Amino acid sequence: RELNFDSDRYTENTRASYPIDYVANHVVDGYAGHPQNIFFLSADAFGVLPPIAKLTPEQAIYYFLSGYTSKLAGTENGLSTEPTATFSTCFGAPFLPLPPKVYADLLLQKIIRYQTQVWLVNTGWTGGSYNIGERIPLPHTRNMIKAVLEKRLDNSSTRNDRFFGLAVPKICPGIPTEILDPELTWRDWRDYEIKAREQAIRFEVNFKQFEKEVPEAVASAGPHRD
Repeated sequence: RELNFDSDRYTENTRASYPIDYVANHVVDGYAGHPQNIFFLSADAFGVLPPIAKLTPEQAIYYFLSGYTSKLAGTENGLSTEPTATFSTCFGAPFLPLPPKVYADLLLQKIIRYQTQVWLVNTGWTGGSYNIGERIPLPHTRNMIKAVLEKRLDNSSTRNDRFFGLAVPKICPGIPTEILDPELTWRDWRDYEIKAREQAIRFEVNFKQFEKEVPEAVASAGPHRD
């Protein structure tokens, strides 16, 4: 009954729990004020999503309802060695007792009321898809989150991603400039275009289930093929 934290014999995806008072600076009340920033984490194993992007309220609802990430071998039983794109509505479909639109409407109301900025953060791959590129280094992700929290990206100039329509910062403190544009990290831009279009189609197919339930501005806020 001794835990071996260095073993991945059974799974690479492990969880643990501990009393909150183990954390020195925990909040005793268990809650805080309304957030100024919300981060959607998406592990894109196909290497086409930018590492960080600033979302409009409509894009926030689109990506919230999509709940995109990738399943990788080692995180669940029965997965192949190749990554699988998965869309888990509201980033937690199995745990939703109410229809997704209820949560999406509530989120949009609060984003507008409290002027909260939503960010999409890709913790997956860059420079190519799984087995070709590399995982975005954790220190880079930390620096991006830190830059947002320190308001260093509030007024930064952005570029419009041509496939996903996302506002991507051109510069971020502590991050190599080329990392911010996934297309620049691929050896062949044509391979990137193929994968980006494939990803756009996945989003499009998945979101058809919500098209009649959301405003046109939300339905059209997703990726496009050109």
